[in-house]
Amino acid sequence: MDNPRQHPIIRYMEQLDADILIVGGGLNGPCLALACAQAGMSSVVLDALPAVTRSDLGFDGRAYALALASVRMLRALGIWDEVGEFAQPILEIKASDGRAGEGASPFFLHFDHAEIEEGPMGHMLEDRYLRRALLAAIEAEPLITHRASARVLSQDTSSLAAVTLEGGEVLRGRLLIGADGRRSGVAERAGIKRTGWGYGQTALVCAVNHELPHNGIAHQFFMPGGPLAILPLPGNQSSIVWSESEPRAGALARASDDDFMTALRPVFGSFLGDISLSGQRFSYPLVLSLAQGFVAERLALVGDAAHGVHPISGQGLNLGLRDVCALAEVLADAKRRGEDFSRRDVLDRYQQWRRFDTAGTAITTDTVNRLFSNDNPILRSLRDVGMGVVNSIPDLRRRLIREAAGLNGDLPRLMQGRAL
Repeated sequence: MDNPRQHPIIRYMEQLDADILIVGGGLNGPCLALACAQAGMSSVVLDALPAVTRSDLGFDGRAYALALASVRMLRALGIWDEVGEFAQPILEIKASDGRAGEGASPFFLHFDHAEIEEGPMGHMLEDRYLRRALLAAIEAEPLITHRASARVLSQDTSSLAAVTLEGGEVLRGRLLIGADGRRSGVAERAGIKRTGWGYGQTALVCAVNHELPHNGIAHQFFMPGGPLAILPLPGNQSSIVWSESEPRAGALARASDDDFMTALRPVFGSFLGDISLSGQRFSYPLVLSLAQGFVAERLALVGDAAHGVHPISGQGLNLGLRDVCALAEVLADAKRRGEDFSRRDVLDRYQQWRRFDTAGTAITTDTVNRLFSNDNPILRSLRDVGMGVVNSIPDLRRRLIREAAGLNGDLPRLMQGRAL
């Protein structure tokens, strides 16, 4: 009988460092690794940043609006128990037109979580808490290897998934995942092209303290230069995402903290009393960027590597987490059926599942931004009346509330709060 260790299949399996190689150590990559571990799949998470950068997690003002479905996913992965105490429930959402110094329009949308049975529409959670919990979870999971300061120079998916790191080390797996952002090297090296355009806007992100309580209400003011989101954090504190035209945003980003706050106050308004800056300030250019394909041979993209949309609805991370849950479910189900989960026909199931939702969100956010980011009096009148009409129709309003909570559509099991 032949030596079993000489069998080509066994030699192939012995060469693998993990079932899945995940390039990207931000949020989507670790979440995918944890989800796949539930189904018994091993992974290596390759993070280009050094470990000290990821672990230096003081308050800096960055936070995420996690839809209810995303919270359910984090609970199913065992993460929410570690971060829930730091989260602020989003109980209401108010959206209206606005101009600096004039206050909100009398026509507005008002979403109240009490109109649905499931609870808060979502939660605000600071980046530092979520990132810390994910790092701890992947370090504790035996099926996950976390490699910091691991820069990928090249990749090959011709016979298996292989990446070459700086220094020449080669890692091999059955499947390669790109979770490495809008400038995804995984996508670029695979020849996956992108479609999109710039909005001529930049998002200015920070946190502010305010005198009066926010009562768990998230506000979206549609200003002529771009939307201003005021999102509740624990205590008398809110996260700010202020989209402005590139020239004005550039000047504001370069301004001193005092000058920045002087510009923000009339835009923010006085409904929460006096405000003061808390933490750091960040700025991000706003673009629409969609990968023309989410999969290739033994390769799949998730999160911003697959799609980057305008932050007007706060759905960027939630879209990525839906990718994670859908891909993990497709892979887990294929594995249970005895299929090779790295095959293109298996990965096509993931792409088919996610393309429609992603395209719909991209079109919606693009249209809303173009419709509202101007001071055209005709458009202003039409959109104000439109918001007032929508707000007056209970069934439509409840559907939009469920949409904001991430509860509509074909939800993956993890986003229903179920295990894989």
